[in-house]
Amino acid sequence: MNKKSDFILQIDASNPDPRVIEKAADIVRQGGLVVFPTETVYGIAVMYGNSKAVERLYRVKRRKPDKPLTVHISSSSSIDSYGCIISDNARILMNRYWPGPLTLVLPLLSGEGTLGFRLPDHPVALALIDAVGGGVFAPSANLSGSKSPVTAGEAYEQFGNEIDMYIDAGKTGYGKDSTVIDMTGDKPVILREGALSKDVVFSAIL
Repeated sequence: MNKKSDFILQIDASNPDPRVIEKAADIVRQGGLVVFPTETVYGIAVMYGNSKAVERLYRVKRRKPDKPLTVHISSSSSIDSYGCIISDNARILMNRYWPGPLTLVLPLLSGEGTLGFRLPDHPVALALIDAVGGGVFAPSANLSGSKSPVTAGEAYEQFGNEIDMYIDAGKTGYGKDSTVIDMTGDKPVILREGALSKDVVFSAIL
């Protein structure tokens, strides 16, 4: 029977071991689930565009299927490849607060739906996204309705062996989820006030 230590791999937060990163990236590319650290809370990485992996993620998190996922990227320039409308205000916020604890919800060019994006400020998160070779969906590593974890151990307590791998880089910095802003209308709308206060965010664009 697999032990807790079989699933949790420790890593240096500021100088991540490329062997651990590549092992995690391989799991994600193959449709697996990997818990990893960001500067806010721990998240669960799943391959963007892999519908079966996304279905598993929703099932494991006990998440409602109509609740959207955020794409985590490793560079702001990569956002252009997702077919979204990026307003002047959105660009300002990206330039000011990325990498950082800010999620932006953007309208799709097709006019059908939206996508949320975040560029995390954590060496392990950025290394994992780079190694995967593209964006990853990465909701917080908690059961829906439960507290977002600030350590890999807290995430393991909620999911146990339902997750394929946990990357343990110690406690996260902010301990709060990212702030989420809807940029689909004429004026930005705060959907969730998290690590960045609304006053701080809006001071950049008002």
